[in-house]
Amino acid sequence: MSNALTSTLGTTLGSAWGSAWGGVRWYLKEATGESKWDEYVDRCEAEGVTPVSRRVFERHRAEHRERDPRSRCC
Repeated sequence: MSNALTSTLGTTLGSAWGSAWGGVRWYLKEATGESKWDEYVDRCEAEGVTPVSRRVFERHRAEHRERDPRSRCC
């Protein structure tokens, strides 16, 4: 193969792997609730409010899950 073809192929494969990894990362963030923190921080920035610490945020989410019977199967 020529260097130009190898370079183009490498760029294409790298782009495909990067895109695939981005999709996997998005899925995992959604499944684990990680995206909720990002949404919260974005909302606080938009409203000009200082966000609580990550620890307080996660504690609040855990308490909410325990109080809300719709959030679990049993």
